[in-house]
Amino acid sequence: MNFSLSEEHIMIRDAARDFAKTELLPGVIERDNKQEFPQELVKKMGDLGFLGIMVDPKYGGSGMDAISYVLIMEELSKIDASASVIVSVNNSLVCYGLESYGSEEQKQKYLTKLATGESVGAFCLSEPEAGSDATSQRTTAIDKGDHYIINGTKNWITSGGRADVYIVIAQTDRDKGSHGINAFILEKGMKGFDIGPKEDKLGIRGSDTHTLQFNDVKVPKENRIGANGSGFRFAMKTLSGGRIGIAAQALGIASGAYELALKYSKERKAFGTEICNHQAIAFKLADMYTDIEAARMMVMKAAWDKDQGNNYDKSSAMAKLYASKVAMEHTVEAVQIHGGNGFVKEYHVERLMRDAKITQIYEGTSEIQKIVISRSLIKE
Repeated sequence: MNFSLSEEHIMIRDAARDFAKTELLPGVIERDNKQEFPQELVKKMGDLGFLGIMVDPKYGGSGMDAISYVLIMEELSKIDASASVIVSVNNSLVCYGLESYGSEEQKQKYLTKLATGESVGAFCLSEPEAGSDATSQRTTAIDKGDHYIINGTKNWITSGGRADVYIVIAQTDRDKGSHGINAFILEKGMKGFDIGPKEDKLGIRGSDTHTLQFNDVKVPKENRIGANGSGFRFAMKTLSGGRIGIAAQALGIASGAYELALKYSKERKAFGTEICNHQAIAFKLADMYTDIEAARMMVMKAAWDKDQGNNYDKSSAMAKLYASKVAMEHTVEAVQIHGGNGFVKEYHVERLMRDAKITQIYEGTSEIQKIVISRSLIKE
C-alpha cells in the first residue's frame, strides 16, 4: 500500500489549488449573493483541462486518472462548490457517459467540445415524481422510426440554463420497467425544449439549477445513447462515478472549512490566549482533522477502485455517504469556532455550511447510498 501522491498528482493538485485561490476566491461571496454563474471562470477551467479531466486526449480531454479528478475537485471545492459542481457534472455524468457508452459519431460531435469546455453539459434524470426512485420516469420518448418524440419535465438540473448539451433519461416502453428506459442527447434550442426560471437555493448559489420542459421535442434516432432499453443501466453506472466527484466535493468543503477554522483559532484571542489553546476548541479541531482524513481515504479508495477497473459502486457510495456527513457536521463546527464572525459572509464558513447540505442530497441522497451499500453487502 502506498499512500503517497506521485509527483504528477502533486503538480495537478497544486495547479488546482493555485487556480482556486487566485481565480475562484476573488468574487466568490459576490457570486453567491447574486446567484451569478461563473461563465468566464468556466472557460478558464476548460482551458486548464478541468472539464475533461479523464477524457482520452484524442477527444480533447486531459487523459488523467480518477485520483487526479478527486484532487482537483477537492481543491476547487475548498473555495467555491458552485464552480466545482459544474466540473463534477461535466466530467462524471456527461463526459464519462458519452465516452463510455456513446457512439463514435456522438463522441466526435459532442464529447470533443465538452472535454475542452467549448460546450457545457447537463445530466437530466430527476423529475417531480422520480428523484430517488429513478425507475419511475414520467418523461416519455416515443419511437417514431427515424426519431423520437420526447415529452416531460426534469427538475433540479445543474447547469440547466447554461448547458449546451443535455443527456436526458426517458421512458420508451413503460411495460418493460427499467428495461424500457433510454438515454438521449438533446441540444439547447431544440423546438419544444423550454428552460424554466432559476431556482433560488440555500447553497451552491453560483451554479444554475433549473426545471426543464419537453413538449414534443423531436430527437434524431442517432442521438440515443447505447442499445434500446439500456438507459437505466447507463444512468446508474454514470451516477456511481458521479458519487466519487460529489464525495470529493464534500471532502473539499469540509477541508476548506477546517483550514479556515484552524487559521482563525490561531488568531482569535479569548481569556488571554489564542482560542486554539483552549481544550474546547483544540478538541474540535482534532475531531475535524481526523474525520476529514478518514473521508479522504475513502474518497481516494473509490477513485483508486475506478482507476484499477474494480467495481466501485459500493466504495463510491460509502465515500459519498461519509464525506457528505463529515462536510455537514464540520462546517457547522467551523462556524461555531468562528463564533459571531462565523455567522457573517465575510468569513466564508457560513457559505461552506450552506453548500455542504446539498452533498447529502444530489446524485443520490444519503438514504439511497445506504441502500446501495447494504444491497452490495447482502450480495457478497
